[in-house]
Amino acid sequence: MMPSLDKYCANPKKFSLKEHDPKDKSERSGSKEQNELDLKQLATEINALQNILYAEGQRKVLLVLQGMDASGKDGTVKHVFNESDPLGIRLASFKAPTSEELAHDYLWRIHQQVPRQGELVVFNRSHYEDVLITKVHNWIDEAECERRYAQINDFERLLTETGTTMVKCFLHISKDEQKTRMQERLDDPTKAWKFNTGDLKERALWPQYMQAYEQAIKSTSTEQAPWYIVPADSKTNRNLLISRLLLKALKDMKLKYPATPAEYKSIVIAD
Repeated sequence: MMPSLDKYCANPKKFSLKEHDPKDKSERSGSKEQNELDLKQLATEINALQNILYAEGQRKVLLVLQGMDASGKDGTVKHVFNESDPLGIRLASFKAPTSEELAHDYLWRIHQQVPRQGELVVFNRSHYEDVLITKVHNWIDEAECERRYAQINDFERLLTETGTTMVKCFLHISKDEQKTRMQERLDDPTKAWKFNTGDLKERALWPQYMQAYEQAIKSTSTEQAPWYIVPADSKTNRNLLISRLLLKALKDMKLKYPATPAEYKSIVIAD
């Protein structure tokens, strides 16, 4: 792993969320113009490799975006993939489960959305909701939570062993920055539709959520599917870092276009 990215990877043996500063801007360059150029270059490279992934049609990529309200999950998708052809890319968002989904195990709806061969899928929220909000609200006890950590690790091992590369990002935002963004959302008529009064109830449980995230990350950051802690108070820093993490994952796959069948070489398209 590149040294510049290594510090963001959560080591389960000694992980503490307090050691990661949400205000960190170290992925940014000196000027706004340079940052914009860097983002465009990263997005262009991601698009090129995603095209090869789609053409190859054998392996899969899953980008997991998890974070508190207003941490920038939607904004990340917009900027990281703003140069990408939608062919081969899919977004899956997970809201409160439906009655049909509740009638099955909690991973049932998740498994239906994992990437197919040649596909890059982005999870906006994910299966981790079932060890976060459920734990914070005491809908499951500690024993059930521990069972779910083990089940999630097994689930992700299944995905990785069957050809899925996972990039799991926790968008680490401070409580003060969340306040600012929520107020901006309320004050902007074009964004007020995103606001939900229920978000304020969840915000009141901030300490409990930070504890739940820390434990979930510590319990499920594995060699095959590690967690990356993304400082997200700076939107630019967030977008640059996630772009670099995803690009590195794609490069490490050593993707190649399929070989041209030998019989194609003799084909001449008639007038």
